Amino acid sequence: MFDSSYDVIVVGAGHAGCEAAAAAANLGSQTLLITMNLQNVAQMSCNPAMGGIAKGQIVREIDALGGYSGIVSDRSAIQYKMLNQSKGPAMWSPRVQSDRSLFTLEWRSLLEKTPNLDFYQEMVVDLIVEKDQVIGVKTSLGMKIFSKTVILTNGTFLNGLIHIGEKNFGGGRAGEKASTGLTASLVELGFSSGRMKTGTPPRVDGRSLDYSKMEEQPGDNNPSKFSFTELTQPLTKQISCHITHTNELVHDLLRTGFDRSPMFNGAIQSTGPRYCPSIEDKINRFSEKSQHQVFVEPEGWNTVEVYVNGFSTSLPDDIQYKALKQVRGFENVKFFRPGYAIEYDYFPPTQLFHSLETKKINNLFFAGQINGTTGYEEAGAQGIMAGINAHLKTKDQTPFILGREEAYIGVLIDDLILKGTEEPYRMFTSRAEYRTLLRQDNADQRLTPKAYEIGLVSKERMRAVEKKQKKGADLVSYLKKTSYNLDQANTLLREKKDVEVKQTDKFSKLLSRPNIKRKDLSNFENLSSFLEENEMDDSIFEQAEIDIKYAGYIEKEKRTADKLKRLDNIKIPAEFNYEQLASLSHEAKEKLSKIQPTTLAQASRISGINPSDISVLLVSMGR
Repeated sequence: MFDSSYDVIVVGAGHAGCEAAAAAANLGSQTLLITMNLQNVAQMSCNPAMGGIAKGQIVREIDALGGYSGIVSDRSAIQYKMLNQSKGPAMWSPRVQSDRSLFTLEWRSLLEKTPNLDFYQEMVVDLIVEKDQVIGVKTSLGMKIFSKTVILTNGTFLNGLIHIGEKNFGGGRAGEKASTGLTASLVELGFSSGRMKTGTPPRVDGRSLDYSKMEEQPGDNNPSKFSFTELTQPLTKQISCHITHTNELVHDLLRTGFDRSPMFNGAIQSTGPRYCPSIEDKINRFSEKSQHQVFVEPEGWNTVEVYVNGFSTSLPDDIQYKALKQVRGFENVKFFRPGYAIEYDYFPPTQLFHSLETKKINNLFFAGQINGTTGYEEAGAQGIMAGINAHLKTKDQTPFILGREEAYIGVLIDDLILKGTEEPYRMFTSRAEYRTLLRQDNADQRLTPKAYEIGLVSKERMRAVEKKQKKGADLVSYLKKTSYNLDQANTLLREKKDVEVKQTDKFSKLLSRPNIKRKDLSNFENLSSFLEENEMDDSIFEQAEIDIKYAGYIEKEKRTADKLKRLDNIKIPAEFNYEQLASLSHEAKEKLSKIQPTTLAQASRISGINPSDISVLLVSMGR
């Protein structure tokens, strides 16, 4: 069966592995996806949701590049919400509540329809390496499978250890065994490794909850969707989530278990996610708070199982149960399964190039939680990039790398490679310097042309993006050239308690006012006729509104990005000897030698590198 060599082997079928396998195979590489359990492809190990703050932008970027996460999220969604709409468009972030089982089924269905992709259920325990180049993998049954490139996407499975109170046992997820052997193999090859922790809350029986005591959280009235393609449609019906709160009694009960908590008794010494702390961590760090939010999230269309978001814990199961019963609406709660924490091995991502290929072993790529990230979206983003670059490596082509000004994916990978991480990395809009450029609504216009160039999206999809861009440009031009009706405008301005105008002006001037929205202009006859005649839907109008309202901010960010991009054009020679530069600080020499940036722009973003160090490098390169 494995007599011939593959182009790409992907180890692990989580979110990173699935995107990696799909990308490589769709680009034409003969690809093998190896996982320990084919029934759990793209399993949602934690919350049954995709997207959220900054994460929604990432899902749209994956979709724009030709990945599957957006399509699967739409097809398995039970609720859609656009978050942060009270803020500027740079902060708007789509999120869906997902049907956990349907999500896995949709992913597997798409993968099985992908040409060039084979599957195999086994545990990979070792790599086959010759002369610092990976040439295949070895399984627990002793089978050797050869390939030109290998992508490791092992998630939380590498020496995974699950904690529930004083009990602990090996596992990559509840009910699944850990992956052993591979960490030791990588360390023997010279990689440094570390340990991280994450956790998950209890799952409970929704029939045992009293939703009348909670606040309902419905989806959007006019839901949109993730994918820019026509392969999915917005939801026509949705399931509500609910919100409730902990209280002082809940906190007191939780504290009674602290002496048996692996977080406090020393059983867990690895670092957990700062921005998704456990409930015991919350009440310990924020002892002044008398309550914390608890989000009650249904797991799907046809199940009563409920995810208790905000109550992640590794406390003993009896303490979990007693405390949760004191939460409003949970008085008669029944557990399906308790919460737990899991420790696992990761490899500091400073050991990678921006292509996600390792520096020590040629043709070996890492993607997902193995690099110290947290979240399905961050994993999927790394997966698609690793899949693309593994394919390109087999063709001896230039790596596909996104800049910080081009995508949140570019920010994510740049942060990991140049700064590393000592705690599970999570994406936020605040991490992106150019977030006005990197909006969720324009991800297709930013990235689909790049994906088309490398062959990951079709000509038809590229034409659709070009058509959308033209319509948007035409609408902006119309708004800037066409005048509104004076009386109608002043009627609107009086309603808005805004300053009236004395003479007619262009629609763009009216729309640029902060409290005038596009929907306010829908009754202007000449504009509504133009929109209808040119078949411009609300998404086109939305982008035109953003372009006009935020033109100054957008131009400023573009100018800043262009200035910094000049440093990207100054390449640093491979294996440059920083020790020869006496004017560099000791810290600069150490970090530059370790990380090996390829451009001055990358060097300037390394923590601890000062402007004076960049000046020294500029002089040394004759600039």
